[in-house]
Amino acid sequence: MIVGNSVVRQGEWSDPADTITLDETARHRRRMAMVSDGGIAFLLDLPEATLLLDGDGILLDDGRVIGVKAKPEPLYAVRARDTAHLVTLAWQIGNRHLPAQIFADRLLIRRDPVIRTMLEGLGAAVEETEAAFDPEGGAYHAHHHDG
Repeated sequence: MIVGNSVVRQGEWSDPADTITLDETARHRRRMAMVSDGGIAFLLDLPEATLLLDGDGILLDDGRVIGVKAKPEPLYAVRARDTAHLVTLAWQIGNRHLPAQIFADRLLIRRDPVIRTMLEGLGAAVEETEAAFDPEGGAYHAHHHDG
């Protein structure tokens, strides 16, 4: 079986043999049988669990690269009145141990009607959206975003 045993980050590779489209949960793996969008079967076998980001590549042991594409997911875009309010909303989300992707002007979180009601009660504007989801890593689950 073909094995993918390392990750090449976005910009470190070009010309993929194929792509694989995965949601955030499926992009956080260590070892799993996978099939690319075009049908290339391989075993992902990384030294540790890794969050594959949109644009990363999985280097196969035969030298080919499978490009990773983030599958859009149903999310909420959470907006605040100002920066201090956004920080407060982020704290409330983090206090509930919910994954969140943080931007200067909004937060992205998975859809949850109870959390939406809470956030709106705190004055947030909450809008349904579909987007790739790359939540921030926690203290025990770090990953890095460039830029």
